[in-house]
Amino acid sequence: MTTVNIYEAKSSFSRLIAAAEAGETVVIARNGKPVAQLGPVPTRQPVRFGDLAGMVVISDDFDTWDEQDEADWYGA
Repeated sequence: MTTVNIYEAKSSFSRLIAAAEAGETVVIARNGKPVAQLGPVPTRQPVRFGDLAGMVVISDDFDTWDEQDEADWYGA
């Protein structure tokens, strides 16, 4: 992790962006106190069709509505 002051960050912004692209975290400080952090954006893997196969279980009676459900729902 690199720490730079605001003036240096303004003068070498392109270099700091390149460092962030390379995975480095850069802390920007004002009067020696950290005020901002520049770093790589975390990547997310896209969810693909079938990724959840076998992980979701649907009950055989999920779409039935009986008297107990009626009582539970309406409080009768």
